Amino acid sequence: MKQLILIAFLSILAGTASAQPAAFFDRTEADLGTIIWKKTASATFSISNRGDKPLVISHVGTDCGCTEAKWTETPIKPGESGEIIAYYDAGLLGRFQKLVEVYTNADDIPYQLTLRGHVVSKEDEYDETHPYQMGNIRMNRNSIDFADAYKGDRPTIEISIINTGDAPYTPVLMQLPPYITMKSVPETLRRKQTGLLRLTLETDKLAHLGLTQTSVYLSRYMGDKVSEENEIAVSATLLPNFSSMSMADRAQAPKAELSDTDIDFGPFGSKKKFTKTIKLSNTGKSDLQIQELQVSNPALSVTLPKSVLAPGEQTKLKVTATAKHLKKSPVNARIMLITNDPNNPKLEISVPLQH
Repeated sequence: MKQLILIAFLSILAGTASAQPAAFFDRTEADLGTIIWKKTASATFSISNRGDKPLVISHVGTDCGCTEAKWTETPIKPGESGEIIAYYDAGLLGRFQKLVEVYTNADDIPYQLTLRGHVVSKEDEYDETHPYQMGNIRMNRNSIDFADAYKGDRPTIEISIINTGDAPYTPVLMQLPPYITMKSVPETLRRKQTGLLRLTLETDKLAHLGLTQTSVYLSRYMGDKVSEENEIAVSATLLPNFSSMSMADRAQAPKAELSDTDIDFGPFGSKKKFTKTIKLSNTGKSDLQIQELQVSNPALSVTLPKSVLAPGEQTKLKVTATAKHLKKSPVNARIMLITNDPNNPKLEISVPLQH
């Protein structure tokens, strides 16, 4: 009987010891975006109690007089939530990062929250940091280039965006191809808030090596349409991945060399065509394979007699420029070859064109 009483008493003590509050935040960092000088911006952090005892916020401290905080002062019951509202008074120009410390009965160590942003003197400073405007949205870039992405990798490029409108805005990219995924951080931007569009290239879903180009379109409002005004150009250059190749295999690999990497046809005058040749050689120890040949300009055509070169072998690229296509072409052109040379898989030939 005494043993049963002792076990019951210990169980009660264990239950008492385990009863405690547990604080969880919806986020620990807040980007206040671009703030006009001498204006005040705020961020709200939600704190929930996932314990089995009331959670009490005893104090919220800040690291400077420019930051203040208000918080839920009544005990937060288990399963319920409270909030901390942090205010930043934008008295200094430039980028900032401020710390907010939350003291509770859940832990002896305070929880740390971070505020960051950028203070500007006037609205038109967006022109410097985010020069591209699409409706109420401003961006720091309007094109994306995944240069030299290796097959199997998942590179990510970010676009910084600002919501200059009065209503909350949720970014959506229209005509997003299957080989690109997008994530908006945060998912919805408040007025004057800065966020990020994270575009990730799924290289395994690209159809071929070399250059792939497309356009995506930022939806500025619900029901928006595709146009040049909301276009974002996207390009990706996919290269074969040799990361698993051993040093011994690399020593026996092919080696691609061009006799020249620039072709200058000069002014056409009355001529209808110009033709020049460039030598492609394999100075390596195994067969060189030309896996992709791309020409970026319709005024150019390229003839390549061989796509496989044995060690010590060479071939000639015959490059022809046609005058009748020049008027519809950009002034700069490029020829790209993708090979199985692990040290130099991409070869480029620059071709300036004069109308």
